[in-house]
Amino acid sequence: MDGEQNGTQAQQVEGQQQEAQQQAHEQQEAQAAQGKHAKGAEADAGASSGAGAEAYQAQLAERDSRIAELEAQIADAAKNAEAAEGLRAEIAALKQQGEDERVEFGLLLAGCRNVKAARAVLEDHGGDVDALKAAEPWMFADAPQKQTGKTGLPNAGTATDEGKQLKRWEKIAGLADDE
Repeated sequence: MDGEQNGTQAQQVEGQQQEAQQQAHEQQEAQAAQGKHAKGAEADAGASSGAGAEAYQAQLAERDSRIAELEAQIADAAKNAEAAEGLRAEIAALKQQGEDERVEFGLLLAGCRNVKAARAVLEDHGGDVDALKAAEPWMFADAPQKQTGKTGLPNAGTATDEGKQLKRWEKIAGLADDE
């Protein structure tokens, strides 16, 4: 659904860009026609008229400012389209990363011995971890591996010589019977 919304937004931005370009083109043509008309009127009035030249210069300045304004709008629309395209690429990368992590997690939960090898074969089984486990049981451990290692505590099942320890502590406390 996000892809559809992003596609619709991109189409709207492109439509706005085209409309802005078309409006700019139409305005340029209209201003060019006005400029030609103004030049013709000036020629009819004579070159001695300073007010007509000032009005013509004002029209040219207004036209130039409007052209600059429209070009800025076109540039902004292009920047927005580029930013939207960059965000779409980033979203696609994050979705792919999430999918990869989901597959890896599923394989680890199933007891996979080698995730990289299982991932390569997983596509042959339609991405279904259970189907892969049924087809390739050698890739999976029967039971999760037990953690081994020392905890630092004595084993619960070993025999101890409590009498020897008691005598040692009595000797340290000065209660030892030397007789």
